[in-house]
Amino acid sequence: MGPVDPAQVSWRKSSRSDNAAENCVEVAEFDTCSAVRDTKQQGRGPILAFTRSEWAAFVEGVKLGEFDPR
Repeated sequence: MGPVDPAQVSWRKSSRSDNAAENCVEVAEFDTCSAVRDTKQQGRGPILAFTRSEWAAFVEGVKLGEFDPR
Protein backbone atom coordinates (compact mmCIF):
# COMPACT_ATOMS: atom_id res chain seq x y z
CA MET A 1 0.00 0.00 0.00
CA GLY A 2 1.45 3.36 -0.98
CA PRO A 3 1.30 6.46 1.18
CA VAL A 4 -2.39 7.03 1.83
CA ASP A 5 -3.91 9.01 4.67
CA PRO A 6 -6.36 6.56 6.34
CA ALA A 7 -8.28 9.54 7.75
CA GLN A 8 -9.19 10.54 4.18
CA VAL A 9 -10.68 7.14 3.33
CA SER A 10 -14.27 6.07 3.85
CA TRP A 11 -14.27 3.25 6.39
CA ARG A 12 -17.33 1.04 6.82
CA LYS A 13 -18.19 -1.15 9.76
CA SER A 14 -18.33 -4.85 8.99
CA SER A 15 -21.81 -6.32 8.79
CA ARG A 16 -20.44 -9.18 10.93
CA SER A 17 -19.55 -6.85 13.80
CA ASP A 18 -21.68 -7.05 16.91
CA ASN A 19 -23.62 -4.08 18.26
CA ALA A 20 -21.85 -4.18 21.62
CA ALA A 21 -18.72 -2.77 19.92
CA GLU A 22 -16.63 -5.58 21.38
CA ASN A 23 -15.91 -7.38 18.12
CA CYS A 24 -16.02 -4.60 15.56
CA VAL A 25 -13.82 -4.11 12.56
CA GLU A 26 -13.92 -1.54 9.79
CA VAL A 27 -12.99 -2.09 6.16
CA ALA A 28 -11.80 0.41 3.55
CA GLU A 29 -11.13 0.02 -0.15
CA PHE A 30 -8.01 1.69 -1.51
CA ASP A 31 -6.96 1.82 -5.17
CA THR A 32 -4.67 -1.18 -4.88
CA CYS A 33 -5.76 -2.97 -1.70
CA SER A 34 -8.33 -3.49 1.01
CA ALA A 35 -7.62 -2.59 4.62
CA VAL A 36 -9.03 -3.59 8.01
CA ARG A 37 -8.79 -1.87 11.38
CA ASP A 38 -10.25 -2.31 14.87
CA THR A 39 -13.18 0.03 15.49
CA LYS A 40 -12.34 0.33 19.20
CA GLN A 41 -9.00 1.94 18.37
CA GLN A 42 -10.81 4.93 16.81
CA GLY A 43 -8.29 5.21 14.00
CA ARG A 44 -5.22 5.08 16.25
CA GLY A 45 -4.47 1.36 15.97
CA PRO A 46 -2.76 -0.73 13.34
CA ILE A 47 -4.21 -1.18 9.87
CA LEU A 48 -3.90 -4.51 8.08
CA ALA A 49 -3.64 -4.18 4.29
CA PHE A 50 -4.38 -6.97 1.82
CA THR A 51 -4.04 -7.24 -1.94
CA ARG A 52 -7.29 -7.53 -3.86
CA SER A 53 -6.74 -11.26 -4.42
CA GLU A 54 -5.91 -11.88 -0.74
CA TRP A 55 -9.04 -10.02 0.36
CA ALA A 56 -11.23 -11.86 -2.17
CA ALA A 57 -9.89 -15.20 -0.91
CA PHE A 58 -10.58 -14.20 2.70
CA VAL A 59 -14.14 -13.04 1.96
CA GLU A 60 -14.84 -16.26 0.04
CA GLY A 61 -13.51 -18.29 2.98
CA VAL A 62 -15.83 -16.42 5.34
CA LYS A 63 -18.81 -17.10 3.07
CA LEU A 64 -17.90 -20.80 2.94
CA GLY A 65 -17.60 -21.02 6.74
CA GLU A 66 -13.88 -21.84 6.71
CA PHE A 67 -13.30 -19.79 9.86
CA ASP A 68 -16.37 -20.89 11.81
CA PRO A 69 -15.65 -22.63 15.11
CA ARG A 70 -16.03 -26.36 14.90
